[in-house]
Amino acid sequence: MSTPPPPMPQSAAPDWQAAPNSPYPGYTSPIPVVRTHLGHALTSEWTKIKSVRSTMWTLGVFVLLVVGIGLLTGAVVASSDPDLGGESPLSLGFFGLLLGAMCIITLGVLTTASEYGTGMIRTTMVACPSRGRVLAAKALVFFLIAFVVTLVCATLIGFLHVAMLEGYNAKDPSGEEWLKGTVGVSLYLALLGTLSLAIGSVVRHSAGAITIMIGAVLAPLVIALFMFSSSLQDVQQALFEYSIPNQMSIFYANSLTESGPSGWDPLWIMLVVTGAALGGAFALLEKRDV
Repeated sequence: MSTPPPPMPQSAAPDWQAAPNSPYPGYTSPIPVVRTHLGHALTSEWTKIKSVRSTMWTLGVFVLLVVGIGLLTGAVVASSDPDLGGESPLSLGFFGLLLGAMCIITLGVLTTASEYGTGMIRTTMVACPSRGRVLAAKALVFFLIAFVVTLVCATLIGFLHVAMLEGYNAKDPSGEEWLKGTVGVSLYLALLGTLSLAIGSVVRHSAGAITIMIGAVLAPLVIALFMFSSSLQDVQQALFEYSIPNQMSIFYANSLTESGPSGWDPLWIMLVVTGAALGGAFALLEKRDV
């Protein structure tokens, strides 16, 4: 007669005690279940955006363009021994930021569209089934990164221009001019990048979304330059006034026209446009397959 097996130790026995209100009666998982929230999605998106090479490359080129072109512009102006006639030297930072905006646009598109190209979006949605939460986390993380990097670069080049052009009858920038030339233009570029992120989510194709956004930045100004007919003057004027390069220049008290947006108007316009684009991206994300 065979000997019965020894009883299983209590510590090795599985826990078949069901948790209160458990959907699976008779079993309790040893893995703690944590209800996810937006903070988890933000952490995930921050980890992803800082770990890919495209982020470092695009932001590195952005810093190089803004600081490099800014220093070059300041050096050229200073070497010509100019009389600035009381103009603020902060306006010289516009040229580098205009070219750097292309990097912000590219990174914004890649933040969403690249995941569709690689298929990584499926893994993202499995980890976080709430699609709206995913897009919101992407937008918040990207906006903060774009704003901080732009603010640091705009402030640095602003101080350098003021120091380089001291003594050339340059105007000492006021507090409001500093605010608009640093915080204002940084918010504008961060919103422009977030708009690109929304377009990337809608189009789901990196090259296509980048082309759309670069066209939106450059096409209105280029088209307006070739409108010679007098019957198109009103259209030409509107294209000049609401083109993105002109709206960026308003933060430095410069404008291609004497009418149209002024002061902080460009920021509110971009805020409304970006909000509408994000709303459309949210709606489409809920309706389409990944």
